[in-house]
Amino acid sequence: MELYLVRHAAAGDRGAWNGHEDGRPLTKKGRRQASGIAELLAGAGIERIVSSPARRCIETLEPLADRLGVPVEGDDRVAEGARCEASLALAEELLAAGAPVAICSHGDVIPDLLRSVRDLGARVDDEFRWPKASTWVVRAKHGRWTSVGYLPPP
Repeated sequence: MELYLVRHAAAGDRGAWNGHEDGRPLTKKGRRQASGIAELLAGAGIERIVSSPARRCIETLEPLADRLGVPVEGDDRVAEGARCEASLALAEELLAAGAPVAICSHGDVIPDLLRSVRDLGARVDDEFRWPKASTWVVRAKHGRWTSVGYLPPP
């Protein structure tokens, strides 16, 4: 089973956005990155798509969702500022389901989740980094996290 952990694509300058932070959309660059992510993950056998409720995260996975005919499910456990225990609990639930899943989250949640999976025994194949539109492939076998590998932004 694979969990594809995606950092949201480019959404512009946080300080230049006048609305509520969760409503900040992707930029043109971000929309191109989202299309690239869809291209990258389209053949991965993904059966579920879970996202932070933030607009920029949902928009990052919408092209993939459209391509696969799978809805984007919002989940506060991967929202910006979510507690590590909550995001790990979600990952464990998805692991138990056994089907490949894509998750889109933020630059504070992703490193915590990666460290947690590493601490549970997963081999880390690459240096930790999480630029916008990057993806980490977290693999599991027989109910245990086995490895973590990095895919750069498209």
